[in-house]
Amino acid sequence: MTRIGEKKSLKRSKAPKIWRIHRKNKKWTVKNIPGPHSGEKAVPLLFILRDYLGYAKTRREAKIILNKGLVLVDGRIRKDERFPVGVMDIVEIPKTEECYRVLPNRKGEMYLYKVPKEEKYLKIFSIIGKTLLKNGVVQLNLHDGRNILGDNTYKVYDTILYDLNKKEIKGHIPFKKGTLGFVVKGNNVSKMGKIVEIDKRETGHSTVTLENKRERFKTLKEYVYIVGKGKSLISIPEVA
Repeated sequence: MTRIGEKKSLKRSKAPKIWRIHRKNKKWTVKNIPGPHSGEKAVPLLFILRDYLGYAKTRREAKIILNKGLVLVDGRIRKDERFPVGVMDIVEIPKTEECYRVLPNRKGEMYLYKVPKEEKYLKIFSIIGKTLLKNGVVQLNLHDGRNILGDNTYKVYDTILYDLNKKEIKGHIPFKKGTLGFVVKGNNVSKMGKIVEIDKRETGHSTVTLENKRERFKTLKEYVYIVGKGKSLISIPEVA
């Protein structure tokens, strides 16, 4: 049910930069509903079907496809065309056996990177916070808004490899030198490289220096998701 005062539309000119849409041919577009990702960090599912994959020409056609339960996000059927889809999410079209990982390109726009069906339940999560619950239980706060139980071996900025089907942690990669980082925001967005230096600061933002075969570059620590040790744990392009 739509809440009183909730806006369903948004001016295209004010749409987040990560939305890969035409901004001048029409004045209005849809707005994300509240969901796992914050509005400025996700694209509506409508765009995935209509603008990215081309399975629908209109919003009405997209709604018909979604109402039939033909699209899954992170292993769950989603029927609202305004559902927010963000970085590292897995979009699956079972009927065509297509699976995509949502990633940023060099412009910072979200796009779909095709992955093998064996990875449809594998998702990388960056830990953005920790909460201490009753009886000393540690809750991990993840980048897409979900929370899972963990322990004190997990640190903020560490990464977990998670099985969405079994709902269990398959791997843990600490944020440290020598690991492989993928940049999700900023001037170096979509670049990947080995972490060679971490500049920790008590005040202000900590920075990270990464390098790959082509270059050495620096970015903010919070812009980097760890994706592996020697190689990436998931299918991901070196530069999108």
